[in-house]
Amino acid sequence: MKEPHPSAAIAVPERRAKRVIWLVSATVFLLVVVLDRVQVPTSGTWDVHVFAHVNAVINSMVSVLLLAGLSTAKAGRWGLHRRVMLAAIVLSVLFLISYVLHHLFAGSTPYGGQGTMTVVYYVLLALHILLAAGSLPFILLTAYHSLSGHWPQHRRLARRVWPVWLFVSLSGVLVYLMIRPFY
Repeated sequence: MKEPHPSAAIAVPERRAKRVIWLVSATVFLLVVVLDRVQVPTSGTWDVHVFAHVNAVINSMVSVLLLAGLSTAKAGRWGLHRRVMLAAIVLSVLFLISYVLHHLFAGSTPYGGQGTMTVVYYVLLALHILLAAGSLPFILLTAYHSLSGHWPQHRRLARRVWPVWLFVSLSGVLVYLMIRPFY
């Protein structure tokens, strides 16, 4: 049974929200790029790749939440849909923190495979990185439209953003599974 949409949770003018969204997105992008070039030495007494394992678990959970979000939206269970999608956003923030920590302590790990799998890995990695970086502002804008009660804009954007976000979370898990033997 379909429910009415939840009431607007925020009342921020769209122009201001877009400025904040693009500023946050640019800041996150620059942070990831800069911190990817910095490595913090560790004592060597703990596995710095624990963050990579955490990232894979978080990405898997985000994928499940995105599928649940689609299901709840199709069922018209808007309150549950909002909670599920906000949980996906919170987990994505935790992923970002863990990702930055992993690269700060572990640096980059080169792929050690050979042949066709090397091409597959780097194509998947490139798509994952480009879509992850490019999708953040649109994920935030989609959330803004939902929380502001702009349902037509939210729905129109979500139809394009959701599949990209799902691809990014699933490809993140695949990239992890492919690089894991080389940690």
